Amino acid sequence: MNEHVQVAIIGAGLSGLYAAYQLEKAGISYVVLEARAQTGGRILSCANEPADAARSADAEGRVDLGATWIWPAFQPLLAALTTELDIALIPQAEEGDMLYERAHHQPPSRHPGYASSPPSMRIAGGMRQLTERLEARIAAEQVVTDARVMRIERTVSEVQVHTVSSDEHGRMFTAQTVLLALPPALAAGIEYLPTLPAGLAGEWAGTGTWMAPHAKYVAIYEHDFWRQAGLSGEARSSVGPMAEIHDASVPGQVHALFGFIGIPARSRWTTSEENLKALCRAQLTRLFGEKASKPVAEYFKDWADDPFTATEKDLLIQAGHSVPAAYADRGPWADCLRGIGSEWSAQFPGYLAGAIEASLEGVRQVHQSIAQKN
Repeated sequence: MNEHVQVAIIGAGLSGLYAAYQLEKAGISYVVLEARAQTGGRILSCANEPADAARSADAEGRVDLGATWIWPAFQPLLAALTTELDIALIPQAEEGDMLYERAHHQPPSRHPGYASSPPSMRIAGGMRQLTERLEARIAAEQVVTDARVMRIERTVSEVQVHTVSSDEHGRMFTAQTVLLALPPALAAGIEYLPTLPAGLAGEWAGTGTWMAPHAKYVAIYEHDFWRQAGLSGEARSSVGPMAEIHDASVPGQVHALFGFIGIPARSRWTTSEENLKALCRAQLTRLFGEKASKPVAEYFKDWADDPFTATEKDLLIQAGHSVPAAYADRGPWADCLRGIGSEWSAQFPGYLAGAIEASLEGVRQVHQSIAQKN
């Protein structure tokens, strides 16, 4: 099947869906191609609810397993988008004391907490609301999931994008421009005909993917017992398995704690997910008491084990220290291929705000290209 559009967007995370939203408003034809079975990318929300409610754009009380915070005070584009999409923000809970766990044989120490400045904010219904509400504003038939891009080919008059599904069904889309709304390292793994400039391909392949080495654990409870004890839910640990713990509650909806696993990916892969959950429960019990041992629901997401997020290099390199070029400045790919994933953002690489910034810049280039051809 050959399908023709002006713009092919590869990736249905925040940057890809935001680009589609902008193109939809401008009347520019597009298709969004997503390798996963669902949209959202590195935005993933969970809830102690039935599966159909957890997928609803208006589902309440969801907790994030992926991207978690935004900072409206210095991320105006993202802040404006939440307003445009009628999304309510809540501050990260930081009132109360925080705990430090320094050794197994020592009880955690308690210290006055501190408030972030500017404040970090969360979305009450989970960050997934961002992508769900964007997706609701674009043509559903133009979002194709289970479509992994294997090859991008430049011809004399167009760009051909070849995809394959999980059942090995192939499709081809043709476009004038391709926007790469995925991490640079994954974009480098696509086959390009002709090949990308060696320097550009090397930059992309060597760029660490934000969140790729990490894993998160979430525990949902019936009550916020830590707050009743004057604790903020914040904790730091030299013992683990979680190195950093935060309150993930939504007032009046859900009571939850989440933590970042401090064990390197290759080490945590030597045991089962169930064992890691048990170790996390045991740690929360050491920190917050016996009530923490009985969550009503718990979730675990290892981003390093996600083939549509992480590459082998992500286990070795640190994300966020360099921003690669987003496009070739000469040659056959100069005017028709551009990276718009968050890692290509000049100001906020890796952050949600970076996805908006890089995506918007890519859409501007599409407008300029169309204007020049007309």
